[in-house]
Order: sequence, then structure tokens, then C-alpha cells
Amino acid sequence: MPGAHAIIRDHMDIWLQLGLAAAAFAAGAINAVAGGGTFLTFPMLVFAGVPPVQANATSTVALFPGSFSAMAAYRKDIGQLKGVIHISSFFGISLVGGLLGALLLLWTPQEVFQWIIPWLLLFATLLFAFGKPVSAWISRRYTMTAGPLLAVQFVVSIYGGYFGGGIGILMLASLGLFGLKDLHAMNGLKTMVVGSLNAVATVTFVAAGAVEWLAVAVMLPAAVAGGYGGAALARRVPQPVLRAFILAVASAMTGYFFLEG
Repeated sequence: MPGAHAIIRDHMDIWLQLGLAAAAFAAGAINAVAGGGTFLTFPMLVFAGVPPVQANATSTVALFPGSFSAMAAYRKDIGQLKGVIHISSFFGISLVGGLLGALLLLWTPQEVFQWIIPWLLLFATLLFAFGKPVSAWISRRYTMTAGPLLAVQFVVSIYGGYFGGGIGILMLASLGLFGLKDLHAMNGLKTMVVGSLNAVATVTFVAAGAVEWLAVAVMLPAAVAGGYGGAALARRVPQPVLRAFILAVASAMTGYFFLEG
């Protein structure tokens, strides 16, 4: 799959650069705090003229280092999970799932993926809107053991490698069903695992030539800065306000893609 399809392959005017950088910075911060950054970067790349499959791949490549910059701020919280969850197994199953999801994306015809986009965005938006209360309702009635947790994480990771919108919400929900209560530790593990499976997806997309590198050059540094700053502010950001903003953007993007077909 060739890597240069979009209007940005030869040049980017300053406004397009600023728009991509701003979307990436905000996405990095949002991913560190609550997840949902794909709602900003993927539509921005499509608006810039990048075909949907390449836009999704480019968004993944541009955002994944931000997960690791955010992880640095969570390292102490992650340490609390040792002995509670088998982190190596959790990582392993996530990497395999992420690879399968990335390959599935590359095997999806452009026209098919364009038809799927609105439904993926709708699914991710509904997850963001209702995932927490639904997860809380289920967790009061059911608790997962380690085996089911890994099975669920495998499916979540395939989705993450394929599209990724709302994957953080899915992970936090499954960890809550496992019985974890410390939100900062859960956020740290989520950030670290999502970053790792996105790294696998990144290698896959790069090898397939599905990345718009001019866009990545602008977006990646901004996403890293946003990721670290977002994690550092995680304990001080008003969560209801942030969630309302993300949900508004997600709803608008979902409606737009349904109307555009």
C-alpha cells in the first residue's frame, strides 16, 4: 500500500500544520487523562485529505509515543499492581491482539473502511457516554477472574489495533470488573498497554507504507508534549468538564461522518 495519497504529501500550509499540531497536542492530553484523542486526530487527517485507512494508520503512529510520555507520570501508580495482576501476560495478549487488529485494518478495502467509519465512531462515542455507568452496574453483579480478563483484553486489543477509539474506556471497564479500584493505577496500566499495542500497530503500518510522514512529523512532537502535560494535570482536571468536551466532539464527528456517508 503506497504511503503518499493525500494533498499533504507535497506541502502543508501553515494553517494545516497548526491544525494538525493542535489536534495532536489535545489528543495526547486527552488520552493521558480520559481517552478519546482519536476523535480529534482521525477526523483532522481526513479533513486534510488523507484517505481513511491511511488517516487511521497515521493517527496511530502520531499518537503512540504520547502514551509513553504519559506513562512516566504514572510509574509509581503502576507499581501498586504488582502481585495483583499478571502484567506480563496482560502485555503479551495485548501485543498479539494489537498486531492482528493492525493487519485487519490493512486488509480492509478503502471503500469498506469508509463505510465502517461512522459505525466505529458511533460505537466509540456510546462507549464514552455510557461505558462507565454500564461497567459500574455490571461490576456490582459480576467479577472477572484472571482468565476471562485476558480473553476480554485480547478482543479489546484487536479493536485497538484496528481503530482504537474508546479503547481506554474498554480497558478501564474490564479492569474494574476484575476488581481493581485505584483509578490512577488503572489509568497507568491502560496507558502503558495501549502505548505498547499501538507500537506494534505502528511497526505494521510503517512496514506496509500506510503512513503520511509529513503529518506525523508535525503531529508526533505535539502529541508527546500533550501526553506528558495531560498526565501531569490528570489529578487536577475537572473530569465532568473534560468528558463533556470529548463527548461533544465525538458526537459532532460521528454525525458528520454519517451525513457524509
